[in-house]
Amino acid sequence: MKQFFDGFFYTFKKTGLFFKYPKTILYSIIPVTLNLVIYISSFVFFFKQIMYGSGKLTGAMNPDAGFLAEFLHIIILILSFITLLVVCYFIILIIGGIISAPFNENISLIIEEAITGKKSDYHPGFWKDTWYNIISEIKKLAFYFSLLLIFFLLGFIPLIGQIISVVLSTVFSFFFNALDFFDYPMTRKYYTLRNKIKITYSQPMYSLGFGCASFLIMFLPVVNVLLKPLCVVSGTAFFFEKQYDMQNLEVK
Repeated sequence: MKQFFDGFFYTFKKTGLFFKYPKTILYSIIPVTLNLVIYISSFVFFFKQIMYGSGKLTGAMNPDAGFLAEFLHIIILILSFITLLVVCYFIILIIGGIISAPFNENISLIIEEAITGKKSDYHPGFWKDTWYNIISEIKKLAFYFSLLLIFFLLGFIPLIGQIISVVLSTVFSFFFNALDFFDYPMTRKYYTLRNKIKITYSQPMYSLGFGCASFLIMFLPVVNVLLKPLCVVSGTAFFFEKQYDMQNLEVK
């Protein structure tokens, strides 16, 4: 469990590393701004629609609404708020991930060169780099949702199906978040998705600990958008400090 907790608290230990290099802050401005607009506008739009629909359905909008109508209205809003957190998490994961990919790549590259003390020979040009990172992000998301679909279907097994589904989905989400933030240095080496998964799994407790913290950060409204660049920084630093990169000797 020591490795799990080392991974879990690592992100918060690397706040200083993010602010140490001004370029990491500059590369964060555009994706953070765009993702904030997407996240807040999506959340506000959907929540307004739910508030209106719930008010009409329960009668809570009527001037003479009784206690039961208002109580049901509040319950619906609470459940809807929780559901929206999940929906907006996926919106940021999909749309935000694709938008942020080229900028996060540059942030990760700065940290890699700082940690290793070596200049990277990965300089494919802006448009080629952007396209390659977007394609990599789409493949990764396809892998994530394919497995989530399988875990969702397991939920229909009588008695224990839902427990199995929730546990597997949660643990897998931890693993995926580790993969997501370790991905940038592996993408620069042109690893296949299969090899990226293999390397991330090479130190499972470290990966699950780091992924757990990242998952919790990505789930919190607004905080997820603001702290995603920090997760990119800490993910890249963690990747090299824990020598995940040495696993490339075994990749075929």
